[in-house]
Amino acid sequence: MSEAEVPSYTIFKSKVEPEMGGLWEGPAWRTITPLDIANYRPEGSNHRPQSQCKLQYNSKGLYGIFRVEDQFIRCVHTEFQSDVYKDSCVEIFLEPQSGRGYFNFEFNCLGILKASYITDPTKIDGKLKEYTELRHEDDLSIQRYHSLKDIHDPDSSKALTWYLEFFIPFSIMKSYLGPSIDLGEWRGNFFKCGDQTSHPHWASWTVLPVLNFHLPNYFGHLIFAST
Repeated sequence: MSEAEVPSYTIFKSKVEPEMGGLWEGPAWRTITPLDIANYRPEGSNHRPQSQCKLQYNSKGLYGIFRVEDQFIRCVHTEFQSDVYKDSCVEIFLEPQSGRGYFNFEFNCLGILKASYITDPTKIDGKLKEYTELRHEDDLSIQRYHSLKDIHDPDSSKALTWYLEFFIPFSIMKSYLGPSIDLGEWRGNFFKCGDQTSHPHWASWTVLPVLNFHLPNYFGHLIFAST
């Protein structure tokens, strides 16, 4: 992917604190432009849920909200660090400092989190070479709202729209990277997946050359606006 093909997204300072109620068109979110998670891998099924994400920030951390027009929803994982990517899932990967590793925050549609700080994404026997799982206290400090409330097993065939809203404190990332995180330009990517749903699918914000989300060289630009 050439630099001209790398997408960028501008993250503005919050003017209204998000309500953490999944209000996509509420006072805090209605003026925020979404990005599209629309590059689907051919290995998946013909299910192509329309998936979008909006971001904003304040001095303490990063707010985000996903909106997914979905179907064939499956959601069975209920514990922190369980394999939520096998469920109906959305993900945000963040690289605050170039060459210093990145964070993966993966949420199933019930808001259950799998998250790590990854310093070498090389895969050996299907597993990442070097990473540190985030701690239980990190999970507790990440706020989230999920519009779906119940376990879905087997898949629900009903078409519906669901929302996942989150707040990630910058302090979490600083505890792994050190205190000097710059809010200038980060790199990152966004994903929608459902590995063990009846209609598996894998989508990303940027175009990927293979079915592998852990490709920081294919992350897009995340630009923090100063005003």
